[in-house]
Amino acid sequence: MKQFIFLFLTLVSVGVYAQEANKWQGKFEQLDQLLPTPNEYRSGSGAPGPKYWQQRADYVINAELNDTNQSISGSETITYFNNSPDVLKYLWLQLDQNINEKNSFTAMSDDNSIRDSSTTRTLAADLKLHDFDGGFKIKSVKDASGKPLPYTINKTMMRVDLSEPLAPGKQMSFSVEWSFNINNRMHNMTFNDGRSGMEYFPEDGNYVYIIAQWFPRMCVYDDVVGWQNKQFLGQGEFTLSFGNYTVNLTVPSDHIVAATGMVQNPNEVLTQEQISRFEKAKTTFDKPLKIVTQEEAIAKEKIKATSKKTWKFYAENVRDFAFASSRKFIWDAQAVKVGDKTPLAMSYYSKEGNPLWEQESTKAIKNCLVTYSKYSIEYPYPQATSVHSASIGMEYPMICFNGARPNKDGTFSDRTKWGLVGVVIHEVGHNFFPMIINSDERQWTWMDEGFDTFVQYRTQVENYPDMPQRRGPAAGIVPYMKSAPEWQRPLMVNSESVARQNFGNEQYAKCATALNILRETVMGPELFDKAFKEYAQRWAFKHPKPADFFRTMEDASAVDLDWFWKGWFYTTDYADQSLDNVKWYQVKKETKDVESKGKNVKQGTLGAAGSGNTGGKNANDFSNGPEYITVLPTDDRFYGDFRARIDDKAMISKLESKNFYELTLSNKGGLIMPVIIEWTYKDGTKEIERIPAEIWRNNENKVTKVFVKDKEVVNIVIDPKSEIADVSDDNNTFPKATQPSKFDELKKK
Repeated sequence: MKQFIFLFLTLVSVGVYAQEANKWQGKFEQLDQLLPTPNEYRSGSGAPGPKYWQQRADYVINAELNDTNQSISGSETITYFNNSPDVLKYLWLQLDQNINEKNSFTAMSDDNSIRDSSTTRTLAADLKLHDFDGGFKIKSVKDASGKPLPYTINKTMMRVDLSEPLAPGKQMSFSVEWSFNINNRMHNMTFNDGRSGMEYFPEDGNYVYIIAQWFPRMCVYDDVVGWQNKQFLGQGEFTLSFGNYTVNLTVPSDHIVAATGMVQNPNEVLTQEQISRFEKAKTTFDKPLKIVTQEEAIAKEKIKATSKKTWKFYAENVRDFAFASSRKFIWDAQAVKVGDKTPLAMSYYSKEGNPLWEQESTKAIKNCLVTYSKYSIEYPYPQATSVHSASIGMEYPMICFNGARPNKDGTFSDRTKWGLVGVVIHEVGHNFFPMIINSDERQWTWMDEGFDTFVQYRTQVENYPDMPQRRGPAAGIVPYMKSAPEWQRPLMVNSESVARQNFGNEQYAKCATALNILRETVMGPELFDKAFKEYAQRWAFKHPKPADFFRTMEDASAVDLDWFWKGWFYTTDYADQSLDNVKWYQVKKETKDVESKGKNVKQGTLGAAGSGNTGGKNANDFSNGPEYITVLPTDDRFYGDFRARIDDKAMISKLESKNFYELTLSNKGGLIMPVIIEWTYKDGTKEIERIPAEIWRNNENKVTKVFVKDKEVVNIVIDPKSEIADVSDDNNTFPKATQPSKFDELKKK
């Protein structure tokens, strides 16, 4: 009967605990029910499955840039390979230039308001007051025999109906002829429609053209969503298939063209001296060499040739093609050693970028390629290019467009310098994420922007020790994590669902910070780096999804991270660990003999002080000293079937020299994180102790843990170096004394 009563009371107490704890449970449940079921295309390990497939699209493009009326006309032949198991009756193409139509879907769905004293540029951009006829003009869509194919344009998407279904394993070719007017980037206030276009220089009457999203491009068809034909609203970027590109670009004969791939006809577009410099740059590793000098560029600015030349480019296994063209370009290059390859790092910039650009751009490309290759895969392409244009940072395979410009007199601040270094590393780094590890940018921004920002942070830390770090350190994300909840979104949302003003904080900084914390605090650099590299190698030149990343990181590390993904990626929880209670116990030196089973043994007493000491004068520090409680020899009934016994006397003697600190912590922000404790001892020494996040697995709200210390403690701090992005440090210390915020201290550094 006694056993029954004991069992009943135990069950009741467990039930009460479970009911209370259930309010917070779920953060340690596995993600299995949220992630797609593994299949023969994508395995449970996070690797591509044995029957993984992806489509391919090869392009042959002929286009001409008109420098008189700032337009582009062209035609393309697309060869599309159906590697899927599905029969396709129609194809979908992206018409991204249609975002520049006056009444585009983006313009109609954007919200705006009138503000007193608005500038003319702001109002003109917001209300689309510029007279500009933007968007694609589709002239024809034809099959390989020249027969017209029916097509339907739906905003930024075009459906092409096939004359006969495209069976699995088959390929077909078709052509599209088109033209569009190039937008003036100065007229665009939003990044959405300013990712490419032209910049006019009134001092010399010339243009710099940075041209992207400039030809109808195949949508991705994959095993997860079928056709990825979400409309291009501007914030969510691109999802594209890999293929080979042959591109012929006709431009004014004095223009220099930078592009995806490598120029195939330098003898037709460069002088012999420029060709000689170009060849020499391919074996020059210590510094950039000028292929086109500033003096040569300035001379061409004044002449403005009216004749034309065609630059021919070829790019293999890329997902897109972009280019830049101007007679204003200075061009430098140097070789970079990456494994057994020596890609070229190249920069193109007008005189308005100097001397800053000739000092920093190509150097930053080199540092980027070397460091990103270490953390992901060795850079596989023959070159990486940075092109200068005002107020931009935008990426495409092997080429990116970057801002940061010195003052007119050539001077520049540290802020401008670091701005250039940061944007070049970031945009060149996009060659890895998502140009090679080819995620769906239209849906999951964090898989390219967040990953790229994280490796950008590693590159900057390792190559520019004096550079201020903005995105990556945990303390930097705290202001955002403390912001109004209605402005925040989980990382696992569509790109267009994130408020524009928080887009950088959310999809760039929060993800980068999460990965940095994962590397430095949760997994450790060795395990993280191996797992992250495994993900990059598995999914290079493929189309990964979030589940593939989550599963690979666990598969390659043997670390259960489901709690981490749930907290950082699926919620807007934040870290706020509170040190609620501290008790200090000691075994009292004075002892007396007690009789136990016919022999004399020592009996000790153990005591507590601090916020849990209700009998002392001060519950907020250690001034009351320790509190003592009794430690008894172990009764035989607690040994069960064991015949051996603990040496009670020796154990109590051992306890006499120890200090015991019982800490009670609560999780006020909901985000599960490890507990990092800094102990300061009476002799002035310090110790950092790291408790894994699993300490919260039984109660996600409150935990109590006892720590055994040889020395007396005078101060305790939770998250002393701001490693977990704890939003409040006023509840992280004991004694409860007023002291400078650790966030303020980090800001000073």
